[in-house]
Amino acid sequence: MTDRHEPELPFDPPESEPSGPVAGPETDPETIRGSGPKDQPPLPDPSPDLPPDPPPDPPQEDPGPDKDDDEDARMGLLDHLGELRGVLIHSSIAAFAATILCWFWSADLLDLLILPIQDQGVYFTAPNEAFLTRLKLSAVVGLFVVAPFIFFKIYGFVLPGLYQRERKVVTPLLLATTALFYLGVAFAFLVVIPQVISFLMSFGTEVMEPLIGVGPYFNFVSRLCLAFGLVFELPLLIFFLSILGIVNPRMLLRTWRFAIIIIVSLSAMLTPPDVISQVMMAGPVLVLYIGSVLVSIAVTGRRNKKENEDLD
Repeated sequence: MTDRHEPELPFDPPESEPSGPVAGPETDPETIRGSGPKDQPPLPDPSPDLPPDPPPDPPQEDPGPDKDDDEDARMGLLDHLGELRGVLIHSSIAAFAATILCWFWSADLLDLLILPIQDQGVYFTAPNEAFLTRLKLSAVVGLFVVAPFIFFKIYGFVLPGLYQRERKVVTPLLLATTALFYLGVAFAFLVVIPQVISFLMSFGTEVMEPLIGVGPYFNFVSRLCLAFGLVFELPLLIFFLSILGIVNPRMLLRTWRFAIIIIVSLSAMLTPPDVISQVMMAGPVLVLYIGSVLVSIAVTGRRNKKENEDLD
């Protein structure tokens, strides 16, 4: 039999490559583990059973200030402004209604106003001066009538910001505020204005007789009454400052010289430029200042006693 020979190919077939990766010096795990320093132990093989490490969490941004807190603060401010607007609206409505009611008695009120100078008489020099004066008089008297209601609304607005022990004195303070205001107005109209009018009229001569216009006279009287009504609130002002701890009796007694200068200066600013009205305002205000010192002593002593009892 003839021997069969494999046909010769024109080119050499490539050697068959292994199906898996060939371990060489660069890929052999033993070589990799032994490539470090000789005294370093070989790294342990990672366990295939452990899950891969989770990716790191992305950096969180700073949320900044809490928007809810800002919104609450803004809403609180808006609520307070709304309450203040309500106080102003209610006070204005009450004053307007009182002005309308007082208009029907404006003639009698005007006769009462000119009592201190009824011997000299009062005139009006413009056609609308009498009408405007009666209208102003109605507004001022109406404001005096509704002053307790306005004080009550103001105290109601301030009340939520007071402590429980401070709320107990709201009613006495409301009564004291109204009483002192009316007392100052009555003192000005019944005591100060007649004396001031008599003093100022004494500067006339035989050839220079007074001719008093009703408009300027009304401005003169209303300014004095309002000024005395406000300065008679000094004890209450000192009372509040003493409660807040802003002033104390030692401070009031130590600064009495400055207090006298301030009182005299305010009297000169709030009264007409005559000595009688200035002195008659400065005198009662000094008495009120002394009373304010006594009020401050009482308030401060009570507060210190309360603090000592809390510490014990």
